[in-house]
Amino acid sequence: MPSLLTKSRNILGMNARNLKYIRPYNLKPAKRLADDKMRSKRVLRKGGISVPKLISKIRSRGELDDFDFSSLPNSFALKPNYGFGGEGIMIVYGRKKNVSNTWIKADRSVVTEDDLKTHVRNILDGSFSRMNIPDFAFFEERIQLLKLFKPYTFKGIPDIRVIVFNKIPVMAMLRLPTEASGGTSNVHNGGIAVGIDMATGVTTSAVQYNRVIEYVPKKRLLLSGIKIPFWQDILKLAVKAQDVSGLGYLGADIAIDRERGPVFMEINARPGLAIQNANQDGLLGRLKRVEGLKVKTITRAVAIAQSLFGGEIEEGIEEISGKKIISAVEKIKFIDRNKKEFEIEAKIDTGAYSTSIDTELAKRIGFEKTIDDFDQIDLSEYEFVPGSGERIEADFMEKYGKKIKKLENIVVVFSSSGSSLRPIVKTAFIMDKERVVSKVNIVDRGDLKYPMIIGRKDLKRFLIEVSK
Repeated sequence: MPSLLTKSRNILGMNARNLKYIRPYNLKPAKRLADDKMRSKRVLRKGGISVPKLISKIRSRGELDDFDFSSLPNSFALKPNYGFGGEGIMIVYGRKKNVSNTWIKADRSVVTEDDLKTHVRNILDGSFSRMNIPDFAFFEERIQLLKLFKPYTFKGIPDIRVIVFNKIPVMAMLRLPTEASGGTSNVHNGGIAVGIDMATGVTTSAVQYNRVIEYVPKKRLLLSGIKIPFWQDILKLAVKAQDVSGLGYLGADIAIDRERGPVFMEINARPGLAIQNANQDGLLGRLKRVEGLKVKTITRAVAIAQSLFGGEIEEGIEEISGKKIISAVEKIKFIDRNKKEFEIEAKIDTGAYSTSIDTELAKRIGFEKTIDDFDQIDLSEYEFVPGSGERIEADFMEKYGKKIKKLENIVVVFSSSGSSLRPIVKTAFIMDKERVVSKVNIVDRGDLKYPMIIGRKDLKRFLIEVSK
């Protein structure tokens, strides 16, 4: 629970912010627009800002009675139009097999058509609206989780909140869904709020229930040092949303879809103050610094924000996170069989677990005899079917493991192009001046651009600059 001092600071900060910034700069028409989620998304879309696709809406009990729930996709988000604080949002992740009109939520609980109807009725009755006024429900697409965030997230989709005042982003945080929050990014219900350095887009400090934490609960994953992809785009979207909405002070909530990139979730005319705790810094001082500034372009607004409120870790990201920063393609140094150093380009692939190298590269670094010995084995005795991988690997190593020089293990790989059995060897390479000892699998990559892909197993000491 937050301390009495934290509560007092938040109340004082909220009162000062409301009196000096929200009331004068957020006029009633703009606030009404922000509170009306569907209308605000239409305005954002018209302004060229990407928002989740609308699936359907239910405005009355009559429409609810006539609604065809079988027309809904496998996954979706059900939301109240006038809801606030994340209340009343239901995220559905997939259909239950062989059961009509039945879906699964983040916590693996089952949602039936009757459950959806009950939830929609509650929305229509205003159970989740700000003033308990009658509301209406809408279904929209579910954002697809970005691979980068998967280890840090429980089920749901993280989002980035950016506070914008006078067209200048002044503070930002990453909100991570947790088991405690039921897979939503609501920080009041147990979601994690992580401060973001405005200059670099790299996470700094983190809080849960207003307590400072270092790691993802139940995991040894540091919450500091996460490089947010599309950082410049996110800041520009937040500024553009302020211009489109007419709000002088807003909270911009933006998610990153796996395929579409940054997607604007909603605008908030009364964003809370959890963002201060996440950043371990007060909001009021930042607002005062940009009050009255004249900004002509979005690019200039972002530059001012990064200059004024960032840079604390611009020169020391690696020191704070304990990790090196690498790009999507990196120069890798090997020692060949003649003890000479050479360099190749490798693709960084967080979607792959282990590292793979091309057959010719493997020969060059001393595994020619391994490959020759492996090629002598007749693999026709093995039937490669899904689920047989571990059995084949164990049987192969028992029969042939000691006969093949330098072989560490083998792996069965099933893919759309067919199944294969790959030898695994132990080697070392240099990436960004760091020596990495890895067990790599060998495969023919002659037709591919890069002779090596580096999987996440070998990336624990690195941060990936996704936007490069």
